[in-house]
Amino acid sequence: MSTLPKHAVALVAEDEPLLRMEAVDLLEDAGFTVLEAANTTQALRHLADTDTIELLYTDIEMPGPIDGIDLANEVAARWPQVRIVVCSGRVQPDEGRLPSQARFVSKPVSSALILSTVEKVLPHG
Repeated sequence: MSTLPKHAVALVAEDEPLLRMEAVDLLEDAGFTVLEAANTTQALRHLADTDTIELLYTDIEMPGPIDGIDLANEVAARWPQVRIVVCSGRVQPDEGRLPSQARFVSKPVSSALILSTVEKVLPHG
């Protein structure tokens, strides 16, 4: 993976504790400082409180007032600088439902695929 900006911050929104822990460990190993959210309410709170978040990694089926697809769209509208990776083992988003800066990966997903997808969405330079 290319060198991340110093103190790059990622937000992992995943309601399954084991999957959230795996994603957090993977992104920390890649050089991110990682915030965690178990539901979309927590995710939105982190985004509102932390202006340095560069990456949102979210599951589609999330507890909270909105799902991961709606979360991705809200993030794109309110925080356009945040890059987005959306994943799911059960839901395939319809064409056009995700914002343009988002990428979708199907679960189960390998660490290598997560990292290559993150690499693709982050700005280079």
